[in-house]
Amino acid sequence: MAKESNSIQVIERLAKLLDVIAAQDEAASLKVLSAETGLHPSTAFRILASLAEQGFVERTSRGNYRLGVKLMQLGSRVSAGVDVRKIALPLMEKLRDQLDETVNLTVREGDEVVYIERTLAKRMIRVEQVIGSRAPLHVTAVGKLMLGDQGEAACRSYAKRSKLPPYTSNTHSTIETLLPDCLASAHHGYAYDNEEAELGVGCIGTLIRDASGHVIAGLSVSAPIERRRDEWIAQVMETGAQISRQLGYHAA
Repeated sequence: MAKESNSIQVIERLAKLLDVIAAQDEAASLKVLSAETGLHPSTAFRILASLAEQGFVERTSRGNYRLGVKLMQLGSRVSAGVDVRKIALPLMEKLRDQLDETVNLTVREGDEVVYIERTLAKRMIRVEQVIGSRAPLHVTAVGKLMLGDQGEAACRSYAKRSKLPPYTSNTHSTIETLLPDCLASAHHGYAYDNEEAELGVGCIGTLIRDASGHVIAGLSVSAPIERRRDEWIAQVMETGAQISRQLGYHAA
């Protein structure tokens, strides 16, 4: 039992050291790591030496410590194996119950968003997006956010490729109207679809990021335009943030 207890203690100390290293903007000194974890310098040094030998941390030429390549390799395997739908669905259902409107999960494929999951409103009159259906980026709230997140050059390139076909009279069909909407939406962290894909339907969308900060999906709530409310923005953004955190994302 004593040996098992000692092993668990070593793992706990190891985890503390990794957490502190990960929290630093630059490689951390042994002095800092010892102070932050409360470990004696000799104890911290022994654990760090073992971690370095296994590739979990690296020691710089100045003797400081940073996360190693092996951790990044393991992290990429975790990200690749995560099913965003499985993580998102319970939170989507909670948001659906709060707003009593349809909630959608989309991913980007080329110049389109694809609907990969949904939770339908329980009321008779509701918006229904078919799983597997697609829409061009410029007519959806999430699509405009994805364009804006990539910056002006990406928006202009998309507009040139797609020719911005109009779906309704409200669709942005010129770069002069699309660009400021995309960039402002990315800055605020949410976007509207103001009957741009379908007349009578309005959406509010936000982005979902993985542990590396990359955009991997979008979350949106869809409703008849007369029922859509600005008060939903905070709830949509918080739900998107919760999903991102469960995927390992930590906002700066």
